[in-house]
Amino acid sequence: MRIGILGTGTLAAALGEGWIRAGHEVWIGGRSQDKADRLAERLGRVGRPGRPGRVGRPGRPGRPGQGAFAVTPREAVTGRDAVLLAVSWDGVGDMLGRAGAADGVLAGTPLIDPTNAVAHGVGDLLTERGESMATRIAGLAPGAHVVKAFHLFPAGQWTSPAADDGRPRATVAMCGDDPAALRIVGELVRDVGGAPATLGSLERVRQLEEVAGFVIGLAFAGVDPNSAIPKVS
Repeated sequence: MRIGILGTGTLAAALGEGWIRAGHEVWIGGRSQDKADRLAERLGRVGRPGRPGRVGRPGRPGRPGQGAFAVTPREAVTGRDAVLLAVSWDGVGDMLGRAGAADGVLAGTPLIDPTNAVAHGVGDLLTERGESMATRIAGLAPGAHVVKAFHLFPAGQWTSPAADDGRPRATVAMCGDDPAALRIVGELVRDVGGAPATLGSLERVRQLEEVAGFVIGLAFAGVDPNSAIPKVS
Protein backbone atom coordinates (compact mmCIF):
# COMPACT_ATOMS: atom_id res chain seq x y z
CA MET A 1 0.00 0.00 0.00
CA ARG A 2 0.89 3.66 -0.34
CA ILE A 3 0.51 5.04 3.19
CA GLY A 4 0.56 8.71 4.12
CA ILE A 5 1.91 9.69 7.54
CA LEU A 6 1.19 13.10 9.03
CA GLY A 7 3.72 13.65 11.81
CA THR A 8 7.35 12.87 12.51
CA GLY A 9 7.33 11.65 16.11
CA THR A 10 7.89 8.28 17.74
CA LEU A 11 4.62 6.65 16.63
CA ALA A 12 5.10 7.83 13.05
CA ALA A 13 8.60 6.34 13.10
CA ALA A 14 7.59 3.04 14.72
CA LEU A 15 4.61 2.28 12.50
CA GLY A 16 6.37 3.63 9.41
CA GLU A 17 9.25 1.24 10.02
CA GLY A 18 6.92 -1.71 10.51
CA TRP A 19 4.95 -0.94 7.37
CA ILE A 20 8.07 -0.58 5.25
CA ARG A 21 9.30 -3.93 6.54
CA ALA A 22 5.95 -5.38 5.46
CA GLY A 23 6.50 -4.10 1.93
CA HIS A 24 4.53 -0.85 1.92
CA GLU A 25 5.78 2.61 1.04
CA VAL A 26 5.25 5.59 3.33
CA TRP A 27 4.93 9.26 2.44
CA ILE A 28 5.80 11.52 5.38
CA GLY A 29 4.64 15.08 5.86
CA GLY A 30 5.18 17.19 8.97
CA ARG A 31 5.18 20.73 10.24
CA SER A 32 8.97 20.68 9.85
CA GLN A 33 10.28 19.66 6.44
CA ASP A 34 13.69 19.05 8.00
CA LYS A 35 12.22 16.52 10.45
CA ALA A 36 10.28 14.84 7.65
CA ASP A 37 13.49 14.60 5.60
CA ARG A 38 15.39 13.07 8.51
CA LEU A 39 12.67 10.54 9.30
CA ALA A 40 12.38 9.51 5.66
CA GLU A 41 16.15 9.14 5.49
CA ARG A 42 16.10 6.92 8.57
CA LEU A 43 13.18 4.79 7.43
CA GLY A 44 14.51 4.61 3.90
CA ARG A 45 17.39 2.50 5.21
CA VAL A 46 15.01 -0.11 6.64
CA GLY A 47 13.82 -1.83 3.48
CA ARG A 48 12.55 -5.38 3.35
CA PRO A 49 14.41 -8.63 3.88
CA GLY A 50 16.69 -9.03 0.89
CA ARG A 51 15.72 -5.63 -0.48
CA PRO A 52 17.42 -2.45 0.76
CA GLY A 53 15.23 0.54 1.47
CA ARG A 54 15.45 3.83 -0.39
CA VAL A 55 14.46 7.39 0.37
CA GLY A 56 12.66 9.93 -1.80
CA ARG A 57 12.52 13.71 -1.44
CA PRO A 58 10.23 16.54 -2.54
CA GLY A 59 10.47 16.91 -6.31
CA ARG A 60 11.91 13.40 -6.61
CA PRO A 61 9.00 11.11 -5.74
CA GLY A 62 10.63 8.00 -7.15
CA ARG A 63 8.86 4.77 -8.05
CA PRO A 64 6.40 2.79 -5.93
CA GLY A 65 7.85 0.35 -3.45
CA GLN A 66 11.04 2.25 -2.72
CA GLY A 67 10.43 2.85 0.98
CA ALA A 68 10.07 6.30 2.55
CA PHE A 69 9.42 9.71 1.01
CA ALA A 70 9.54 13.17 2.61
CA VAL A 71 6.90 15.43 1.10
CA THR A 72 4.53 18.23 2.08
CA PRO A 73 1.52 17.33 4.27
CA ARG A 74 -0.85 17.73 1.32
CA GLU A 75 1.31 15.47 -0.86
CA ALA A 76 1.49 12.95 1.98
CA VAL A 77 -2.29 12.42 1.97
CA THR A 78 -3.13 12.76 -1.71
CA GLY A 79 -3.93 9.52 -3.49
CA ARG A 80 -2.98 7.25 -0.59
CA ASP A 81 -4.49 3.90 0.39
CA ALA A 82 -4.52 4.99 4.05
CA VAL A 83 -3.28 7.92 6.15
CA LEU A 84 -1.97 7.92 9.73
CA LEU A 85 -2.58 11.13 11.71
CA ALA A 86 0.35 10.78 14.12
CA VAL A 87 0.30 14.16 15.89
CA SER A 88 -0.70 15.28 19.38
CA TRP A 89 -4.40 15.87 19.85
CA ASP A 90 -3.98 19.63 20.08
CA GLY A 91 -2.07 19.72 16.79
CA VAL A 92 -4.76 17.93 14.79
CA GLY A 93 -6.45 21.05 13.43
CA ASP A 94 -3.19 22.63 12.29
CA MET A 95 -1.92 19.48 10.60
CA LEU A 96 -5.17 18.73 8.80
CA GLY A 97 -5.24 22.35 7.70
CA ARG A 98 -1.75 22.02 6.23
CA ALA A 99 -2.85 18.85 4.46
CA GLY A 100 -5.85 20.59 2.90
CA ALA A 101 -8.34 18.26 4.56
CA ALA A 102 -11.13 20.86 4.40
CA ASP A 103 -10.82 20.77 0.60
CA GLY A 104 -11.81 17.11 0.58
CA VAL A 105 -8.41 15.65 -0.30
CA LEU A 106 -8.99 12.84 2.23
CA ALA A 107 -12.46 11.95 0.96
CA GLY A 108 -12.78 8.18 0.65
CA THR A 109 -9.45 7.56 2.42
CA PRO A 110 -9.07 5.52 5.62
CA LEU A 111 -7.76 8.05 8.17
CA ILE A 112 -6.20 6.41 11.23
CA ASP A 113 -6.66 8.36 14.45
CA PRO A 114 -4.31 7.32 17.30
CA THR A 115 -4.71 10.58 19.26
CA ASN A 116 -5.39 10.83 22.98
CA ALA A 117 -7.03 14.02 24.22
CA VAL A 118 -6.19 13.17 27.81
CA ALA A 119 -4.82 15.31 30.66
CA HIS A 120 -1.21 14.26 31.26
CA GLY A 121 -0.79 12.29 34.44
CA VAL A 122 -4.49 12.44 35.29
CA GLY A 123 -6.40 10.69 32.54
CA ASP A 124 -9.33 13.11 32.24
CA LEU A 125 -10.62 13.48 28.69
CA LEU A 126 -10.15 16.98 27.32
CA THR A 127 -12.85 16.86 24.67
CA GLU A 128 -16.30 18.29 25.32
CA ARG A 129 -18.89 16.13 27.04
CA GLY A 130 -20.23 13.63 24.50
CA GLU A 131 -17.55 14.56 21.96
CA SER A 132 -14.68 12.37 20.75
CA MET A 133 -11.44 13.18 18.96
CA ALA A 134 -12.35 10.77 16.19
CA THR A 135 -15.62 12.56 15.41
CA ARG A 136 -13.86 15.93 15.67
CA ILE A 137 -11.32 14.72 13.10
CA ALA A 138 -14.12 13.47 10.87
CA GLY A 139 -15.59 16.97 10.94
CA LEU A 140 -12.23 18.51 9.98
CA ALA A 141 -11.68 16.03 7.14
CA PRO A 142 -14.96 15.78 5.22
CA GLY A 143 -15.42 12.46 3.47
CA ALA A 144 -12.53 10.71 5.23
CA HIS A 145 -13.22 7.27 6.69
CA VAL A 146 -11.91 7.80 10.22
CA VAL A 147 -10.77 4.71 12.13
CA LYS A 148 -9.71 4.97 15.77
CA ALA A 149 -6.73 2.66 16.30
CA PHE A 150 -3.22 2.43 17.80
CA HIS A 151 -4.04 4.81 20.67
CA LEU A 152 -3.61 2.48 23.65
CA PHE A 153 0.03 1.41 23.31
CA PRO A 154 3.31 3.34 23.28
CA ALA A 155 5.33 3.47 20.08
CA GLY A 156 7.86 0.99 21.46
CA GLN A 157 5.18 -1.71 21.40
CA TRP A 158 5.59 -1.88 17.61
CA THR A 159 9.39 -2.02 17.51
CA SER A 160 9.99 -4.52 20.33
CA PRO A 161 10.88 -8.11 19.33
CA ALA A 162 7.87 -10.25 18.48
CA ALA A 163 7.03 -13.27 20.63
CA ASP A 164 8.79 -16.49 19.62
CA ASP A 165 5.52 -18.42 19.66
CA GLY A 166 3.93 -16.22 17.01
CA ARG A 167 1.46 -14.53 19.33
CA PRO A 168 0.48 -10.97 18.32
CA ARG A 169 2.27 -8.12 20.07
CA ALA A 170 -1.08 -6.69 21.17
CA THR A 171 -4.76 -6.52 20.33
CA VAL A 172 -5.61 -3.21 18.67
CA ALA A 173 -9.19 -2.18 19.41
CA MET A 174 -10.70 -0.12 16.60
CA CYS A 175 -13.83 1.91 15.89
CA GLY A 176 -15.01 3.07 12.49
CA ASP A 177 -18.07 3.44 10.29
CA ASP A 178 -16.73 2.16 6.98
CA PRO A 179 -16.22 -1.63 6.63
CA ALA A 180 -13.64 -1.28 3.86
CA ALA A 181 -11.60 1.20 5.90
CA LEU A 182 -11.72 -1.10 8.93
CA ARG A 183 -10.50 -3.97 6.75
CA ILE A 184 -7.57 -1.92 5.43
CA VAL A 185 -6.57 -0.68 8.86
CA GLY A 186 -6.91 -4.23 10.18
CA GLU A 187 -4.39 -5.36 7.56
CA LEU A 188 -1.99 -2.62 8.65
CA VAL A 189 -2.39 -3.70 12.27
CA ARG A 190 -1.43 -7.27 11.31
CA ASP A 191 1.53 -5.98 9.31
CA VAL A 192 3.13 -4.62 12.50
CA GLY A 193 2.37 -7.77 14.48
CA GLY A 194 -0.91 -6.78 16.10
CA ALA A 195 -4.35 -8.38 16.14
CA PRO A 196 -7.21 -6.07 15.08
CA ALA A 197 -10.51 -6.12 16.97
CA THR A 198 -13.43 -3.90 15.93
CA LEU A 199 -15.40 -2.58 18.90
CA GLY A 200 -18.04 -0.88 16.79
CA SER A 201 -18.86 2.25 14.83
CA LEU A 202 -17.82 5.80 15.68
CA GLU A 203 -20.92 5.95 17.88
CA ARG A 204 -18.87 3.91 20.40
CA VAL A 205 -15.55 5.63 19.88
CA ARG A 206 -15.74 7.85 22.98
CA GLN A 207 -15.96 4.66 25.02
CA LEU A 208 -12.72 3.52 23.41
CA GLU A 209 -11.06 6.90 24.03
CA GLU A 210 -12.10 6.75 27.69
CA VAL A 211 -10.19 3.49 28.00
CA ALA A 212 -7.02 5.47 27.28
CA GLY A 213 -7.87 7.84 30.13
CA PHE A 214 -8.48 4.86 32.42
CA VAL A 215 -5.12 3.28 31.53
CA ILE A 216 -3.16 6.54 31.77
CA GLY A 217 -4.78 7.54 35.07
CA LEU A 218 -3.95 4.22 36.74
CA ALA A 219 -0.44 4.09 35.32
CA PHE A 220 0.43 7.55 36.67
CA ALA A 221 -1.05 6.54 40.03
CA GLY A 222 1.46 3.69 40.16
CA VAL A 223 -1.06 0.94 39.48
CA ASP A 224 -0.67 -1.66 36.75
CA PRO A 225 -3.81 -1.22 34.56
CA ASN A 226 -3.67 -4.92 33.68
CA SER A 227 -4.37 -5.76 37.32
CA ALA A 228 -7.63 -3.79 37.20
CA ILE A 229 -9.10 -5.74 34.28
CA PRO A 230 -10.65 -9.17 34.90
CA LYS A 231 -9.27 -12.08 32.93
CA VAL A 232 -12.09 -13.63 30.96
CA SER A 233 -11.66 -17.31 30.13
